[in-house]
Amino acid sequence: MVSESTSSGHMKFKARESSNGSLPSIKDKPLNGVVAHDAIYQSIPFFVQNFYGGIATFDVYESLNVKKGQTSDAGIWVAFYEQGHIYNLNIVTAGWSIDPAYYGDNKTHFLIGWSADGYNSTGCFDLKCDGFVPVNYAPITPGDTLKGKSKISIKIFKSKDDGDWWLHFAHAGQKFAPVGYWPRSLFNSLAYYANYVSWGCFTGSLVGEPSPPMGNGHWPGQDSATFHDVQYVNSDGRGYPPVPAPGLQSRETHKDCYRVSKFMTDKFSYGGPGGCTN
Repeated sequence: MVSESTSSGHMKFKARESSNGSLPSIKDKPLNGVVAHDAIYQSIPFFVQNFYGGIATFDVYESLNVKKGQTSDAGIWVAFYEQGHIYNLNIVTAGWSIDPAYYGDNKTHFLIGWSADGYNSTGCFDLKCDGFVPVNYAPITPGDTLKGKSKISIKIFKSKDDGDWWLHFAHAGQKFAPVGYWPRSLFNSLAYYANYVSWGCFTGSLVGEPSPPMGNGHWPGQDSATFHDVQYVNSDGRGYPPVPAPGLQSRETHKDCYRVSKFMTDKFSYGGPGGCTN
């Protein structure tokens, strides 16, 4: 995916096919005044697999030096995409975001999103449009601040009972509880299953301006941000570990700014100081 800035300065992500025809990615090329980068692990594009969701536990950081006109986010993306049909991209996502222009502060917020056409004319983030259906007594509401929590766990999965895409959430050490769901009626291809899942982080910044830190601003290693308990979800709603090859690959769109570590069993670290202007 590539970002474009709205009148408010928020980075709104619209899908755009990458130069090699692979799945939409956050490219290191400017579009409408914004440069975006990612450092992720993803399912192999167009390696024929049916997925029913993704799971992970990952670190949350506050007080990063993210300024207005920048965004630094981490999360899980679950999608269905056919090569050459960018506006048929169906996607749901959840994670955390620091985006001063969008949220009006420098705090870390719980972010969700969805679209049935690559964010061309459908979908939104948080609860800015109809689509995602919150449930009563949820542990968190989309857009809420995470209030300094050190880790969160997220599970996105397609329910075998109703066919909808459910979002479950847990703070560190707690059990998953439902936040809400995206009705299957919102989608066409994703109404059945996903063919793409990714875990990691992306950043956005204005052209010519330094990019923000990713994760906690450290390079991947012992003291950096991590994802662990990384799993796919099967048709019964149960998690299972990804196989690093041929079922999983890394993607780093600007290694001078951001990187991911080697994938180890069910975890990886990621991050970087940012500061790149292209």
